[in-house]
Amino acid sequence: MEKTRDRIMAATMQLHDEKGVARTSFADIAQRAEVGQATVHRHFPTLGDLVRSCGMHVWQEMRPPVPEDVPAIFLHAGSEVERIERMVAHLDDFYVRGELRLGLAGRDRDLIPELEQFLSIVEAGVRAVVAGGLKRDAGDLTTKLVAAVLSFGSWSEIRKLDLDIGERRKILKGLVKCSIKAANGIRE
Repeated sequence: MEKTRDRIMAATMQLHDEKGVARTSFADIAQRAEVGQATVHRHFPTLGDLVRSCGMHVWQEMRPPVPEDVPAIFLHAGSEVERIERMVAHLDDFYVRGELRLGLAGRDRDLIPELEQFLSIVEAGVRAVVAGGLKRDAGDLTTKLVAAVLSFGSWSEIRKLDLDIGERRKILKGLVKCSIKAANGIRE
């Protein structure tokens, strides 16, 4: 029974990576897993059940940032420059690990509530890293602006520039610094 479930899960994840979540049918999964459609439904009665189960596997592989990890990320980071470097490096590493699946999930998030929930949790972790990387007195505007600059969507566009990792991170750090300065300028 467990082997069948594992085959279904492996087939589902492969198909989601190839086609996206919304474009993958239970019939596709059954065919790839070499089981009947009824077997897929027996293990995963609804699309939501299937997506949540996949999400647990994806979470383990991508290792998204979580608020509980923020203190460790910035431990002994004294200067603002060092905090920004760690913030950018941590999020850049995460986005590289999750690039394919974050992109596919983002495309389908409005169609599948479980993807919306998953991505909302991921985005909360990203915001926690941003908030942890900024000065304690950084205002809400600064935090939201830096989070927007370091969002997966923004990162994806910068990734398309075909820069090496050092160049990409240098640009991201510059954008964070400009965002902080711009937000502070509005408050003056």
